[in-house]
Amino acid sequence: MADSDPPVAQECVEGYLFLRRGPRFLLLRRPPSRGSIWVPVSGKVDPGDRDLDAALRRELAEETGFGARHGLLSLDWHVRFDGPDGRPWRLHAYGVELDREEAPRLSAEHDAFEWVGADDAVRRLHYEDNREAVRRLVGLLAPSPNV
Repeated sequence: MADSDPPVAQECVEGYLFLRRGPRFLLLRRPPSRGSIWVPVSGKVDPGDRDLDAALRRELAEETGFGARHGLLSLDWHVRFDGPDGRPWRLHAYGVELDREEAPRLSAEHDAFEWVGADDAVRRLHYEDNREAVRRLVGLLAPSPNV
């Protein structure tokens, strides 16, 4: 993130929970009242969060019950968008590596979950920036060729 980025009204984080083998991704579904769309873990950075990593770890715990034992991988990428208040918000994307496929403890923000492959994740995620984040994460996980 460059220092020249204009200020935003709200910083947000999103985490793409994944297993390297496959890779496989954990998608969460919003309930019908929120569109029944498939999304990653996401949320606003709160004033009490010391940094973006802390905000994401808090959101992980709230939305899935998964604790801080999982590794975070910054995608070094953010997306600006208009928040519901009409002011600019910024979303920071992370990969969240898990060591095994496990069931989350869903919050009221979601009514279902599913582990899927990368292609299925890209097809099912509702927002284009979510799909792009998965593509970027897959690119980071791909073994680099020996040169």
